[in-house]
Amino acid sequence: MATRNARPVSPAIADPGIAPLATLPGVGPALVASLGKLGLTRVQDLWFHLPLRYEDKTRITAIADLRAGERAQVEGVVEAVERGFRHRPQLKVAIGDASAQTLLLRFFHFNRAQAEQLVRGTRLLCYGEVRHAAQGLEMVHPSYQRLGGSEASVVDEQLSPVYPTTEGLGQKRLVAVIGKALALLPPAGQLELIPPALCRTHGLTSLRDALLYVHRPPPDAHLGQLLLGRHPAQQRLAFEELLTQHLGLKRLRAVVRQRRAPVLGAPRQLHRQLLRALPFRLTAAQQRVSEEVARDLAQAQPMLRLVQGDVGSGKTVVAALATLAAVHAGYQTALMAPTELLAEQHLRNFRQWLQPLGIEVEWLAGKVTGKTRRQALARVADGAAVVIGTHALMQEGVAFARLGLVIVDEQHRFGVQQRLALHEKGRQDRLVPHQLVLTATPIPRTLAMSAYADLDVSSIDELPPGRTPVQTIAVSNARRAEVIERIHAACAEGRQVYWVCTLIEESEQLRAQAAEVAHAELCAALEGFAVGLIHGRMKAKDKQAVMDAFKAGELAVLVATTVIEVGVDVPNASLMVIENSERLGLAQLHQLRGRVGRGAVASNCVLLYQPPLGQLARERLQVMRETSDGFRIAEKDLELRGPGEVLGTRQTGQLAFRIADLSRDAHLLPAVQAVGERMLAEFPDQTSRLIERWIGGAARFADA
Repeated sequence: MATRNARPVSPAIADPGIAPLATLPGVGPALVASLGKLGLTRVQDLWFHLPLRYEDKTRITAIADLRAGERAQVEGVVEAVERGFRHRPQLKVAIGDASAQTLLLRFFHFNRAQAEQLVRGTRLLCYGEVRHAAQGLEMVHPSYQRLGGSEASVVDEQLSPVYPTTEGLGQKRLVAVIGKALALLPPAGQLELIPPALCRTHGLTSLRDALLYVHRPPPDAHLGQLLLGRHPAQQRLAFEELLTQHLGLKRLRAVVRQRRAPVLGAPRQLHRQLLRALPFRLTAAQQRVSEEVARDLAQAQPMLRLVQGDVGSGKTVVAALATLAAVHAGYQTALMAPTELLAEQHLRNFRQWLQPLGIEVEWLAGKVTGKTRRQALARVADGAAVVIGTHALMQEGVAFARLGLVIVDEQHRFGVQQRLALHEKGRQDRLVPHQLVLTATPIPRTLAMSAYADLDVSSIDELPPGRTPVQTIAVSNARRAEVIERIHAACAEGRQVYWVCTLIEESEQLRAQAAEVAHAELCAALEGFAVGLIHGRMKAKDKQAVMDAFKAGELAVLVATTVIEVGVDVPNASLMVIENSERLGLAQLHQLRGRVGRGAVASNCVLLYQPPLGQLARERLQVMRETSDGFRIAEKDLELRGPGEVLGTRQTGQLAFRIADLSRDAHLLPAVQAVGERMLAEFPDQTSRLIERWIGGAARFADA
């Protein structure tokens, strides 16, 4: 959750929401510190700190009516108590009720006083999750209260919210402080920031009513809807959160587009020279996207374009053609990739393509140190035409003479902040560089509409001719010997093989074969064939030596970790085996599979899995077997994993939604876009306050 900085509000608007939490009665420095760990610093932060789930303590369920897997409240009398120490201390309490059934309460953490209170004949009101046990049903560590002999049990009048919390801050105290904040909710008209006409047009209910409902649902609330996030009150809040992110990114785009960028005309002669030298012809999709990029570069407004394309679709050539426009106009290009392996792949391609045209390509990565680094920095500051590297391009001390184009590969590994950091290095003479963002992870339309609202999107939706479909099968690890026999046959035919492991070292806990163990196993089983090993902990030069040997055909098999996910191109490799494939996400499996099928020979991908498979893993492997369409896989990945994982929440810094879920709430996005356009054009003040309410300090990106 983003850190929020209070912002002055018009004196005409009394806004209790921006008041610090210390202004609430009974909230002292210790509680302020605990709430701060949750990113809560102002009263309105508590309004939007919503429950994770709800407990239904509005009724009492007879023990005979309990069902395993459900949470319920029961009232019963203690019939027996047993303390055991066989494996670890535990307290077992059997209770019964008028239904003549018994329920076991099991406690592993208890003190002596607690055990002495739970004696035969004690009446208890308990709430917890019901589970199957050896002798019947049980609850483990239920919440409970003791009732006096004639004391009537009192049920709650509304569903009980359970909030995200932190160490040292109990639910009871958090519920109390949120209650104090809710008492300060202003009237509906004052709280609402979406103009009334837009609310009516799109059927949006009152924000005030929605907040009060989700914090204090009535006894007759549809618990199933609430738990799934589909209740109209939750959908109203999800709409506003999605709208806010959309507005923030659109405003960021508007700010950047207001600036001036160098006009980079199409260098037709250089383009013709490069295209003639390529060993392939551009696809129609590559030509179309290249023209879209060229039109952007020829404008005095900064280009903000995302080029997405499946593995092997040819995004790098599009980037190289854009680079020629910058070089021709006397400007520098910086290309940033997330890993040294991928950056080095770009370096080799660009040098191969551009050096024959008299264009030098500079290399700047973290491993470039000492005198070599100082010399590289001097050349960059002096105007080196093309600079390729990793995060090192954003570091202090890296200065560009005339940066006209920034290319960021695998955008989701960096995020908006890091992309803008490199962009800022190009600010000069009131000009900012153009931005071209590449991704080999096809982006579902719902993500493109929200997470990339600050970018125009181009799609290379066509693979080059000659690429063969990859046949994919899922095989249990019990048939490992058969898979190794298949590898032997492929090597005997002169083909090369990838064997991908998910860990470097052995781990009993994860039961994943380590790359080093697999390497030793394959060396022994494939006598007469050279087997290489590459993983992320090797030195860069050693990794490169292994990759070069594999590309040259000196190695028949390459055992690797997922370090080969991107940036590796060996057309003769026609078989890939992915160990413990059930542990990887769909996008990563698809990226890995894209390393084969790059030549004219039919290729295969074997997904080795460790049974038994969970439902999620089974679905992922089934999708991989059924399709090689990167866009369909991306949509399914979003559905199964959620947007934070698909894009990398920590990197983007913007998809840690509190309420919204892009896969669940995709139907809201067309209305979000429509409302967003009107608000940006006609209601700038409400737009600013909405961004401040939900994003707070993260709105600083709009000033970048």
